[in-house]
Amino acid sequence: MASSAAAVAATPEYRYKLPFVIGASAAGTVIEWYDFYIYGVLAVFFSTQFFPSGDPVSALLLSLATFGAGFAVRPFGAAFFGRIGDIVGRKFTFLVTITVMGISTALVGFLPTYAQIGILAPIILVILRLAQGLALGGEYGGAAIYVAEHSSDAKRGLNTSWIQTTATIGLLLALLVVGLTRVSMSAEDFTSYGWRIPFFLSIILVALALFIRLRLQETPLFSQLKSEGKSSTSPWRDSFGNAANRKLILLALLGATAGQAVVWYQGQFQALFFLGTNLGVKFQDAYLIVGTAIVLATPFFVVFGRLSDRIGRKPIILGGCLIAALTYLPIYNLMTAFAHPQGTLETAGKFAGRFVGADGAPTIAQPELLPLIALVWIQVIYVTMVYGPIAAFLVEYFPARIRYTSLSIPYHIGNGWFGGFLPLIAAALLASTGNLYAGLIYPIVVALLTVVIGGLFIRESRHVKIWDEVGGETENVRAATARG
Repeated sequence: MASSAAAVAATPEYRYKLPFVIGASAAGTVIEWYDFYIYGVLAVFFSTQFFPSGDPVSALLLSLATFGAGFAVRPFGAAFFGRIGDIVGRKFTFLVTITVMGISTALVGFLPTYAQIGILAPIILVILRLAQGLALGGEYGGAAIYVAEHSSDAKRGLNTSWIQTTATIGLLLALLVVGLTRVSMSAEDFTSYGWRIPFFLSIILVALALFIRLRLQETPLFSQLKSEGKSSTSPWRDSFGNAANRKLILLALLGATAGQAVVWYQGQFQALFFLGTNLGVKFQDAYLIVGTAIVLATPFFVVFGRLSDRIGRKPIILGGCLIAALTYLPIYNLMTAFAHPQGTLETAGKFAGRFVGADGAPTIAQPELLPLIALVWIQVIYVTMVYGPIAAFLVEYFPARIRYTSLSIPYHIGNGWFGGFLPLIAAALLASTGNLYAGLIYPIVVALLTVVIGGLFIRESRHVKIWDEVGGETENVRAATARG
């Protein structure tokens, strides 16, 4: 077995350096996240483009629900593409997913508005959003596994942490592109055609990512697994038909990814929504606050990924969930204080609370930028704690023959459902209670649930040696990791 592994390692296709493997995987995944989050950044704006204008509250609700639809189908994309990844291979699958994502995103840019084609506009938008969600359901698992199966056991947390930066960088890229587009033209021009530009840019980015990824080969671990006849012929049955593996999937969801997801979305996406929609901070200032915090915090994904190689994945992930749950309420009270919202909070009959003046019109806050950047930065640090080590943990938690399918399901149920619906749930809690901070109940409860379940039932995975399934690490993998 060891000799055959060495033979595979000696073939030319595995003689590229690990930094290229990480860079090619991460570049494509950044673009997929960018494509997915453009809609989220423009969700409030889209309520006026693709939905009936007579009832702005209902239009906002429908726009956010459409945003959520992409999250809803992510687990189904995970199951579908996970099966392909475990049967055909990792590389082929994430080439397909980035193609589907790119086409869907580009078509949104060409989509006529509600004023032009009526009810067909939101129907087509939902279909394209569902296609995006399905594609993303297959992308993340492929990229994380691809890097992990090129890495040595000793540096898996460090190497996969680069993939963990991609969701945040994708969000940052979406904020940057949308922000620059909006400030470079009048509000009328942006409403007329400017909003389409970020979607058209996706065509160029996806073409570039495909060009890079086509140079990649299948992972040495999966190739060896397949050559030895150990790969699964029925990943769904092996993943869900096996009681022990079903238990692992459930524990990975409730004891890791659910809490990780709500911390991720609260600390970045919901912070942006809270500043701009609830407190009335101008979009330029809200983008600047969140974008700056993201830039300053992003290196900590790698810091915590590397630290997890030394002290373990579990204490960092659960520690991030616990600290976030305990500090969200004071952080958001301080955000309100430093944003200086004007007027009074109005929630009656509204889907999302907002501050209004005496005439009932939304008011513009007077934010202190530096304190707000610091408060959002703290939240993004929590994100890096829970998200930096999660890929390494999930790769180690499931066997190679069903890794793509089994890993993707808890990740995308956690991030697609528990995390993806956070803005909708938070807004609904605010509207029903009239309390500006009621939306924090949901992420706090889920994060604490993960701390309890993960603390009691999740086993530490740092010492798992995934290469033992194919006879141990090859010399080429050790050499590539050393060069990396």
